[in-house]
Amino acid sequence: MILISWNIDSLNAALTGTSARAEETRQVLDKIHDANPDIIAIQETKLRATGPTKKHQTVLAEKFPEYDYVWRSSEEPARKGYAGTMYLYKKELTPKASYPTIGVPDTMDAEGRIITLDFDKFFVTQVYTPNSGSGLKRLADRQVWDEKYTEYLHKLDQEKPVLASGDYNCAHTEIDLKHPENNHHSAGFTDEERADFTNLLNAGFTDTFRKVHGDITDVYSWWAQRVRTAKANNSGWRIDYWLVSNRIADKVVRSEMMDTGKRADHCPILLEINL
Repeated sequence: MILISWNIDSLNAALTGTSARAEETRQVLDKIHDANPDIIAIQETKLRATGPTKKHQTVLAEKFPEYDYVWRSSEEPARKGYAGTMYLYKKELTPKASYPTIGVPDTMDAEGRIITLDFDKFFVTQVYTPNSGSGLKRLADRQVWDEKYTEYLHKLDQEKPVLASGDYNCAHTEIDLKHPENNHHSAGFTDEERADFTNLLNAGFTDTFRKVHGDITDVYSWWAQRVRTAKANNSGWRIDYWLVSNRIADKVVRSEMMDTGKRADHCPILLEINL
């Protein structure tokens, strides 16, 4: 199986936008389609609570005719057009989709952050982890999220093996970002978030990129858009992951980043696994 996960930073803009960036995003979508994945996980769709519009549906049918899809959007009392997730999967696949709530603070459970696909012998689940925010104002809530999410993933794993992907908004170790020395108090690299990610792995999961590539450096999945030179200088963070249950980690064939050229923000991440 080939699975691809990507924080797209607005599916709406990608499908209907007219800017140069929207065109760059569509080129990445074409590249994802050309890779012929069985499953595509998309985070930060920023769709309405009612989901894809008719225009969105038309473009998805044109670009991904071989795929069915399920989606989850932010809904009241959460902000409109915020966060959100989607799965596209080959039409011959027939998973059962669920949209879990995990008992987290504020509006986090209403922000469309988790979808899980239930297959006969395994789960595929994606997450768009809440950012701790400027000034770390959401860090305490984020730590509750991390605890509840780990409990949720562990519960799935007790039933059958799990393939989990998404934007985890955490660079786990110092080799997962270009400038660790400057970022110990930055959202995504606090001691608290990193410890929580360690706890997640210790609950029975493997970071597939590190399993395949070891302690390779200078490979990232996100580059700040607001810093014009970030992508050119490869000044990035690795905050997007494919995790799998430890007991199927030896079945991983590839775990890698997909090149997005000059386009900053997140790049798609690809997992190939023999299940």
